[in-house]
Amino acid sequence: MHVRPAPPTSTAAPASAITGSAWVTSLAVPDGPSRTQVDRVQFAPGARTRWHRHPLGQVLVVTDGTGYVQRRGGPAQLVRPGDTVRVAAGEWHWHGATDTSPMTHLAIEEIPADGTPTEIGDPVAGAEPAPATPAPVTRTLVLEQRLPAPRLVDLVEIRRITIAPGHGSGLHVHNGPVFGSVEAGSAVYEIEGEPASVLRPGDVFYEPEAARIARFDAQDDGVTFIAHFPVGPGETPRLDLLDS
Repeated sequence: MHVRPAPPTSTAAPASAITGSAWVTSLAVPDGPSRTQVDRVQFAPGARTRWHRHPLGQVLVVTDGTGYVQRRGGPAQLVRPGDTVRVAAGEWHWHGATDTSPMTHLAIEEIPADGTPTEIGDPVAGAEPAPATPAPVTRTLVLEQRLPAPRLVDLVEIRRITIAPGHGSGLHVHNGPVFGSVEAGSAVYEIEGEPASVLRPGDVFYEPEAARIARFDAQDDGVTFIAHFPVGPGETPRLDLLDS
């Protein structure tokens, strides 16, 4: 048994396979007799794969957001968190986000022993069957975080924060928990002593009360996020900078 820490970074999906912006995080690669590959793929709104097919098929598990899947000759189908899609071996298909929301899924497939690659076809054309109309109301749980101890809260501040490209917040702590979601751009986020991760649009984060936040550093595209600061009676949300 081998436990692999959560990968700290993702890579941009190649333009030869994706229309729009998407990021891939490798979670498992073929090792020894096992030929299983697992990737997490995050699609920005409007991003989708080209038509493609896998020699041995593929399983998709939607974990966040809303998207579409379609096999050649069939209708586009709306998919939401918890949905599982099984793609048959050699079946032409595409998948991606809706135009208005991001979508994240796990992609699980067996890699042929002879190395036969996935075959990439044409971009999805406008003449393809129109995707199904999304439901008028959707509700997606993006973060459920239990606090380490009960806390009396009588004030919640919600702030939109923008950090310029290449800048960061510095080593700091908050006097209460912080819950946030990234709207645009990207940032490297790290709680001191834990692996760093890259936050992108649609990602959420939690900063525990009094935890030392080592990094919240905007990347080259800067970052804008919404942060929720709940505090108790007589308190004001506060960020205290620390010596690095």
